[in-house]
Amino acid sequence: MNTVLVVFVVLLLAKFAAEGALEFLNRRHVRAYAGNPPEACREIMDDTTYRKSVNYTLAKSRLGMIESGVSTAVLLLLLPTGWLAAIYGLLSGWIGEALWLQPSILIGIGLLLALPELPLDWWAQFRLEERFGFNKSTPRIWWTDKVKGALVGVVLYYPLLLALLWIVETLPRTWWLWGFVLVFGFMLAMMVIYPMFIMPLFNRFDPLPEGSLRRRLIDLADRARFPARTILVMDGSRRSRHSNAFFTGFGRFRRIVLYDTLVEQMEEEELEAVLAHEIGHYKLRHIPRLLGVSAVFLLLGFWAMGMLLEAPWFAGAFGFAWEAGQIVPVLLLFSLLAGLITFWFTPLFSHWSRTFEYEADNFAREAIGSSKPLVRALRKLHRENLSNLTPHPIYSRVYYSHPTLVEREAALRNS
Repeated sequence: MNTVLVVFVVLLLAKFAAEGALEFLNRRHVRAYAGNPPEACREIMDDTTYRKSVNYTLAKSRLGMIESGVSTAVLLLLLPTGWLAAIYGLLSGWIGEALWLQPSILIGIGLLLALPELPLDWWAQFRLEERFGFNKSTPRIWWTDKVKGALVGVVLYYPLLLALLWIVETLPRTWWLWGFVLVFGFMLAMMVIYPMFIMPLFNRFDPLPEGSLRRRLIDLADRARFPARTILVMDGSRRSRHSNAFFTGFGRFRRIVLYDTLVEQMEEEELEAVLAHEIGHYKLRHIPRLLGVSAVFLLLGFWAMGMLLEAPWFAGAFGFAWEAGQIVPVLLLFSLLAGLITFWFTPLFSHWSRTFEYEADNFAREAIGSSKPLVRALRKLHRENLSNLTPHPIYSRVYYSHPTLVEREAALRNS
C-alpha cells in the first residue's frame, strides 16, 4: 500500500473512530439522566415525553453509527482496492470519451454510491420515525420523492458539470478559479431557483390565509423592515409530524415559510416569536456571512483540485490511469475524500452557527418586547420534536448548530 492510501485509510478510520467516540459519550450522558432529568428540563417535558425523547435520541444514535459504518465500509471497499477506478473505466468504455458525455459518468457513479443508503433511509422513515409517531409518509410518496430527487439532480448537475469540464479544457491554467466562479454563481442562483421551482415539486405551498395571524406576522415584518414577498404554509404534515419555519431567497424573491404542523402546534404570539428569530438571521446578515465562509472554502477546494489535477500520484494511488488534464477522476475522488478533512472543522462551524442563534434569539426578544413567547415556542418545538435536552457538552459543541434549550433560555434570561 502506497503512502497516499495509508494516509487515506488513517484519515477515514480516524473520522470513524471520532464519530464513534462522540456517540458513545453522548449515549452515556443521555442514559445518565434518563431516570433523573435536570431540574431545568422538568419544566419543559413531562416524564413520559422526556423518556420518549431519550429513547428517540438513542435510537437515532444507533442508526447514525450504522450509517457511518456503512459509508466507511463502502469507501474502504471501493478506493484501496481500485474497484472505483474499475467502475469508472467500465462506464467510460460504455459511455465514451466525448466531453458532453463525461458528466454522465460522474452522475452515474454518484447514483450507484447512493444505493447503499436507500435501505437505511427507508428504515429511518418507516421504522424509526414510525415508532416514535413522526412518520406520515407512505412507501409511494417515499419512492416518488427518491425518483424525483434523482431526476432533479440530473437536470441541475448535468449542465453544471458540462460547463465545468468545458472550462477545464478551455482554460487549463486558470480553470480552478473560473470553476469556483461558476459553482458559486450556481449556489447563489439556487437560492432563488430551489424555493420557487424545486420545492413545489415535493410539497404544496399555500399563502397564509387572511386573519389575525397573518396580520400579526405582517406587522412584525413591517416593524422589523423585513420586506417579505409572501408568507407561505408548507404541507410538511404530508410526510412528518416534525415542525419548523424558515425563509428562503433574497430581494423580491424572499419568502417566509411555516410548516403546517408548526401553525397547528403554536399560538399566534409564539409563531410571531419564531418568525422574529428568523428575521433576526436576515437583519443581522448571517446569511451573507455564511455565504462568505462557504465561498472561501469552495475557493480553497478548487485550488486544491487544481494542484491535484497536476499530481500523477493522487489519482494513480487509487488505480486510475493518470492523464494530464483529466479532471473527472479528480472530481470524483475529491468529492468522496473532502469530508475526511472538513469533518475536523465541524466544531468551528457549529460554534459559529450557535453564536448566530444566540444573536437571532436576542433580536427576537427585542422585536417582541419579551422573551416569554420565544421561550414558550422553543419549548413546544423541543417537546413536539422530542429533542435531546441533555446532550454531552463535547457532543453538542461538535455537532449542534443550535445551543441546547437550557442554554438558550439562560441566555435570554441574562440578556
